[in-house]
Amino acid sequence: MTKQTKAQANKILTSPKGMRDLMNEEYYSFQGFFEKAQEVAIYYGFKPIETPILENEEVFTSGIGEGTDIVDKEMYTLKTKGGDHLALRPEHTASLMRAYIEHGMQTMPQPVMFYQYGPTFRHDKPQHGRYRQFWQFDLDSLGSEKSIMDALVIKVGMNILEEAGAENLHIDINSIGDKECRGGYIKELVSYYKKHLNQLPAVDRERLKTNPLRILDSKEEKTKEINVGAPDSINFLCPSCKKHFKEVLEYLEEMGIEYNINKNLVRGLSYYTRTVFEIIEEKGAEDGTPLTIASGGRYDYLARQIGGKKDVPAVGFSVGVDRVVASPWYKKLSPRILKKPKIYFIQLGMEAKLKSLNVIEILRKAHIPMAQSLSKDSLGSQLAIAEKLQIPYAIIFGQKEALDNTAIVRNMSNRSQETVKINDLLEYLKEIK
Repeated sequence: MTKQTKAQANKILTSPKGMRDLMNEEYYSFQGFFEKAQEVAIYYGFKPIETPILENEEVFTSGIGEGTDIVDKEMYTLKTKGGDHLALRPEHTASLMRAYIEHGMQTMPQPVMFYQYGPTFRHDKPQHGRYRQFWQFDLDSLGSEKSIMDALVIKVGMNILEEAGAENLHIDINSIGDKECRGGYIKELVSYYKKHLNQLPAVDRERLKTNPLRILDSKEEKTKEINVGAPDSINFLCPSCKKHFKEVLEYLEEMGIEYNINKNLVRGLSYYTRTVFEIIEEKGAEDGTPLTIASGGRYDYLARQIGGKKDVPAVGFSVGVDRVVASPWYKKLSPRILKKPKIYFIQLGMEAKLKSLNVIEILRKAHIPMAQSLSKDSLGSQLAIAEKLQIPYAIIFGQKEALDNTAIVRNMSNRSQETVKINDLLEYLKEIK
């Protein structure tokens, strides 16, 4: 064996950088959030959809757009043996629009409203609360340009987060116009940045050539200073965009949702048009500072960008579930399937072990939550686990009980116990619950 193969043999394999295993309570926290989000979404009329984790790369390069960090730096791509260029989805929206077009959903009553949940992938710098595989919950309405749909996805998003424990939410919101008025704004923006060209970092000088709006979203400190004096997109809105934005704000006011007009808010994806927003928890981070936990906006031109024959008005938002679950305010929602055990099943001896699974199946079919340690053999070790888990009752099933077709039901708090026929076990358990 060579030194290299020896090193490989001794190497401990770990999960890829920026990715991790979800287990135990953390897994349940994610599942609990999804169930709560799904429940709220269904009541507002949203239907489930699940798009593939892998898509044709062009869905994202044409949809999200060149000049964005996601496409330029962060996308995981691969070439199949058949020569197809695929990408792990970095977000859900472009995939959803592809599905809308592919399945002819424009022939259905509009709008069509979907929710979806699952992992997304970006080759970003891993840091606390930010992973290369991360989970998003999305809500989208496709097929209506009405301002009330913008307000609807914001309201549903707020409800989901509040029911998950958020208490200090507000909206940062802006309008970046449409194809009728955005050109004038971008022209003014380019003119402004050219005056500060020597002060702009290299990354933003490049964006000036490819996607000027992205400079407003820059993470560079020097650019942030320059952006303070940047032109305001709202001043360039055409009458229809101005009316649309005014109506969205009126809906927010009517619903009592606090908002702040942020003139530098553009979002990082090139498909956005008109309304863009972020949902911020004022004390959301672990150190008590504001934390953006959801974002979205209107994307009326995405359909044509990814090959559709005409524009499809659409609006949606996405929740960063990893950030929610890691937040100190999160309620640690438990999934419905997770029930606190009422019974601890104890078995003793081979004859009892042989019949144990049949007894457990009786309890499962009756939906009685239980725990067990079938691999254990001693009464003491099994009782100790039941006490540690603070389970109120134990079923003891030993050799004698297996032969007599009975079981001992023990009250763990006062040690009283009674022998019950297996056929009468469910009726007995109903009485003591």
